[in-house]
Amino acid sequence: MTIAGAVLAAAGCGAAEPRSAASPADYERALADAPPPLDRLYSRPNELLSGGPEAFERTLRRLRGHPVVVNKWASWCGPCRFEFPFFQKQVKKHGMKVAFLAVDSEDARDEAREFLEEFPVPYPSFFDPKSDIAERLGSERNFPTTTFYDAGGELVYTKPGGYASEAALEDDIREYAIAGAREGQ
Repeated sequence: MTIAGAVLAAAGCGAAEPRSAASPADYERALADAPPPLDRLYSRPNELLSGGPEAFERTLRRLRGHPVVVNKWASWCGPCRFEFPFFQKQVKKHGMKVAFLAVDSEDARDEAREFLEEFPVPYPSFFDPKSDIAERLGSERNFPTTTFYDAGGELVYTKPGGYASEAALEDDIREYAIAGAREGQ
């Protein structure tokens, strides 16, 4: 078993309980002057949005002009819990240029709210109890899954499974979101 595999296995079993890496005040400072589309997105921190795939697609359309990172998670998912602090740190670093969004699939609303209280993020999550949005993303069975959209709204990369490190997530953000945004300019 590789080191990364051992880390993921431990995270899946709950052996390495992560801690939140950010607070709402951290996000307010880091994202204070975000461009209008991102500012609107980040004005809905920790919200569980309804509306299904159509509302999710509308949100992606409103974010055109910015690359988007979408993290699919669930409160019961050990690897999701393990990687969530990585997303908290990355949105503070890159949230002025990259839109972050989430999909909470196959979850119970109360448990999802508790999870978001423990791991607050400045962006909303679409509540997706039957994986209707996840199915459109092609990730209905993998938890977690991260998808990357370019500034034109095209899906450019899907990462099934969790990130073993923040550095691995940041590498993918740089490659599929930031570099792609530069190429499109």
